[in-house]
Amino acid sequence: MISAKDLKNPHVVRRDLLASLVVFLVALPLCVGVAVASGVPAELGLVTGIVGGLVVGLLPGSKLQVSGPAAGLTVLVFEAVKEFGLSTLGPIVLAAGLLQVVLGVARFGRWFRAISVSVVQGMLAGIGLIIVLGQVYAMADLEQPGSGLAKLAGLPGLAIDIVTNQEALTAFGLGAGTIAVLLLWPKLPARARIVPAPLAAVALATAVASLAGLRPAVADVNGLLNAIDLPGGAEFSRLADVAVIGTVLAFALIASAESLFSAAAIDRMHDGPRTDYDKELVAQGVGNTICGALGALPMTAVIVRSAANVQAGATTALSRVAHGLWLLLFAALLPAAIGIIPLAALAGVLVHAGCKLVPAKEFGPLWREHRGEAILLAITAIAIVVTNLFEGVVLGLLLAVVKSAWETSHVQLTTHELTGGRVVVTLTGNATFLRLPRILEQLEKLPQDQPIELDLTGLRHLDHACRVALENWARRHNNAEIEPVTIRQ
Repeated sequence: MISAKDLKNPHVVRRDLLASLVVFLVALPLCVGVAVASGVPAELGLVTGIVGGLVVGLLPGSKLQVSGPAAGLTVLVFEAVKEFGLSTLGPIVLAAGLLQVVLGVARFGRWFRAISVSVVQGMLAGIGLIIVLGQVYAMADLEQPGSGLAKLAGLPGLAIDIVTNQEALTAFGLGAGTIAVLLLWPKLPARARIVPAPLAAVALATAVASLAGLRPAVADVNGLLNAIDLPGGAEFSRLADVAVIGTVLAFALIASAESLFSAAAIDRMHDGPRTDYDKELVAQGVGNTICGALGALPMTAVIVRSAANVQAGATTALSRVAHGLWLLLFAALLPAAIGIIPLAALAGVLVHAGCKLVPAKEFGPLWREHRGEAILLAITAIAIVVTNLFEGVVLGLLLAVVKSAWETSHVQLTTHELTGGRVVVTLTGNATFLRLPRILEQLEKLPQDQPIELDLTGLRHLDHACRVALENWARRHNNAEIEPVTIRQ
């Protein structure tokens, strides 16, 4: 929320308004690009961005995180629209938003504070790879395959199409030129870099296409009000469909995960107030509820826009609210400007954004210092590409829990033979099911013709699986003529 104290400080207001312009110029091509990639009118991406700024920006949770349409939901939205129709998208998003509000009120969001950093980085890397693999087809004005594996398998065919098809080659050239501008822009003098790189790249690609007389594919533009289609009773009745309910759950969980993982990443980029995860989850739910009522795209907190906000020097929520106002003014006053932007240029912006989410430079040092964390990051990212965002993240979380349990479940087994032939076996540390095979392997090597006492008093933790397995071992280990193994706990 924006405090009156912040608004009375002209230095803060000036700095945050300047930051909001940067975020607006970054968000504009991304909002349009995500909408087009999702198979919906470009204006609906702007509607979601506007709601993310003007509504979610005013709600408590995170001061610096910016919300809007996200590339991570592109595939899910595309499939939902394809299966249920664009008119059903609104009720699905609205129901998902209400579910997010319930989860936030139930304090579900706070559990995301325990998320492994490697899982967060893996999630971002997976999203980045999905964006790159999908939008490289859009750069050539060609239809992209549905799954991640199909996109990978189709790359050789894509290369052949680009080389042999003049229209595809022209479009791909515009997209590649857009990426080149994005890469070279940070190296220009500071005065030139006043204009954000995404806006400059898209403007230059549009100008080149226009001056050269090219006719690449562009977005259909109908105006903001014409694009909004308020869902009615017939559309809401589809929520009783089991398949639709499954999509609602997927939207809610994936949008929540991406938003709260993004919050974890953004909190590491600044020294200001930390995100209240429960309130942020409620805020995202309110935003999605409104987007659903307007028939727009679902929203999440977006790492690219949020990072741009922090890097531009924003310190309050004013910047993210103002960026929503700039989006509204643009959509109301200059809607026709969207219709001249080549889709290949928008795809180039998304490919560049996707590449930045893949932590290629950080992976090498992480591999050398914490190999297990690097493996966790890689598996999470690959799983997201092969399956989907939700399943990939869940797999990463499960592996993180297993890894943590394995590292903490150290157990030592020592053997001492007393006078009279009695053998005392002592276990110390943490005995969990993860160490059970090793424990049983050592115990089964003990003699079966001597009295044995198993001392468990030195264990700090003994889980149920280990307890049952040790009791079963004690009952059957010794020969019939020898007294059974005794357990001291």
